[in-house]
Amino acid sequence: MEFNELKAFTAVAETLSFSRAADQLHITQPAVSKRIASLEEKLAVKLFDRIGRNVNLTEAGEHLLARTTRILQDIEELQRSISGLDREPCGTLIMATSHHIGLRRLPPVLKAYNQQYNRVKLDIRFMDSESACAAVEQGNLELAIVTLPPNPAASLTLRQIWCDNLRFVASPGHPFTRMETVNPEDLVHYPAVLASWGTYTRDILERAIKPTQQRLQLGMTTNYLETLKMLASIGLGWSLLPETMTRDGDLAAFSVAGINLTRALGVVHHRGHTLSNSAQAMLDTCLRFAEQTTAVSGRLTTR
Repeated sequence: MEFNELKAFTAVAETLSFSRAADQLHITQPAVSKRIASLEEKLAVKLFDRIGRNVNLTEAGEHLLARTTRILQDIEELQRSISGLDREPCGTLIMATSHHIGLRRLPPVLKAYNQQYNRVKLDIRFMDSESACAAVEQGNLELAIVTLPPNPAASLTLRQIWCDNLRFVASPGHPFTRMETVNPEDLVHYPAVLASWGTYTRDILERAIKPTQQRLQLGMTTNYLETLKMLASIGLGWSLLPETMTRDGDLAAFSVAGINLTRALGVVHHRGHTLSNSAQAMLDTCLRFAEQTTAVSGRLTTR
């Protein structure tokens, strides 16, 4: 059954006239008759009795009309709903972010988003960047704001929002903080507290020290950067942390000869998935903040 056939049937059933139904649908009477004949052929039943100029529903027609009215209402409601997707974002946006980004990068973005799109309910899932990217790839999440993978899956679209400068740090008084030059080979002589194996941040470090062909001494590993900061600050080992976490005096930064590391933070979504209005608005808000950050950095550089 086709939508136009059902509309023609309903119009004739309500008006009990093929000509009035044609006027209502803004088509010709023969077109109405053709649609009714096609519907009767598909259902293998007679829907109307035509006696002279009188048109009446058959028993099958009465049964179909009861169902068709509801079907057409549902279709019209669906059309209105889909048309509404071009309007202001609303509904629920399910997205993921890492604990670090959620605490240190995302608050101003979320504040601006909530002020502009207050009809959207945010459902934010906190998880490791690697798990979030996998969930987006599998279609279980629409959007993730995380550390971007160095080697992303082909199905993922990545948009960088922030560049995270990474710093080697240790507690004040650690031997590395007193050395004039720390070489990559020196890192293996003291315990380290680092992000777990398989995390994007750990992969960045491992690739950087790979030419030394030496294995680091691992004191503890965890995916929570705030925990790593605490462990390093009490002297359990040196660490590699975002620069934004090293400015309060609990840690002392040191440089390693020939190694300057960064990681990209941003938005991940599936290449084959059309973003909802609420998700697109979140991406646009993030990109707007990225542009503002770049503009501020440019002004500071020229001074």
